[in-house]
Amino acid sequence: MIGRIDIEAAWTRIAARVRETPVIELAGGTFERLAAPLTLKLECLQVAGSFKPRGAFSRMLGVPVPKSGVIAASGGNHGIAVAHAAKTLGHRAEIFVPEVISAAKVARLKELGAAVNIVGKLYGDALAASQKRAAETGALVLHAYDQPEILAGQGTVAREFEQQAPEVDTVLVAVGGGGLIGGMAAWYRGRTKLIGVEPRTSRALWAALDAGEPVDVEVSGVAADSLGARRVGELMLPLAKEFVQRVVLVDDAAIVAAQKALWRAIRIVAEPGGAAALAAVLSGAYAPAPDERVGVLVCGANCDPGSVA
Repeated sequence: MIGRIDIEAAWTRIAARVRETPVIELAGGTFERLAAPLTLKLECLQVAGSFKPRGAFSRMLGVPVPKSGVIAASGGNHGIAVAHAAKTLGHRAEIFVPEVISAAKVARLKELGAAVNIVGKLYGDALAASQKRAAETGALVLHAYDQPEILAGQGTVAREFEQQAPEVDTVLVAVGGGGLIGGMAAWYRGRTKLIGVEPRTSRALWAALDAGEPVDVEVSGVAADSLGARRVGELMLPLAKEFVQRVVLVDDAAIVAAQKALWRAIRIVAEPGGAAALAAVLSGAYAPAPDERVGVLVCGANCDPGSVA
């Protein structure tokens, strides 16, 4: 199980390569249904448009990269992060993505110089194809959410957020495969209440906590390209069991409404997965206590900006 020492080491590796993303405090009433102040961590403004470069740089700078380069499977954001980190560090990148990936994310991958392979309907299909290819080429695998260096890199989000907004006592985080919330759980370790947010149609962590182990789930919905993992990672689940207080579910309509609210109220573009945590508050799926100081991670922005207007 990774801990704060691992996250501090990851921060040392990646600090010169990633952006300290801003935090904004919003008064109650900024959004409809928002009665109390809310603190947003705008990781959507991270390099490459999501939190994912933290983990990508952490792994590439933490282990040797062979001449054959790096390989990854992704719904989009992890692949973009890997391609960005590989280009920055001078490595070849090959990315496998599923058919549900947005055209905007495919275009970005190609702009970054990655070799792109579209395989199968969902992330799991792309993952299997990438693993076969990695065995053939010897490239370094960067799993989207189930490697220690990846989790430690994502955990630097919590390290940064805690320093920027120490008054926050609850943080809501969107969950796909669980690398982000797992890394953040390893940093907070119960000092700050951590709430997972999943789409009702892609509930891998909900199902794993119910079963006591990672299990496959059906995946669909507007956020499937970023939160559509069939199962959570083995490494994150013990952290979630111990340090994630609970998981709440949100509907697609609530996610889309949160996207539009972010644009309308504060002119922030977020993809569906990036807006999912805020959707939990705005829809009432998570109802803060009167004196609760809530933080929300807006974790990704890789979408067509016209889709949020």
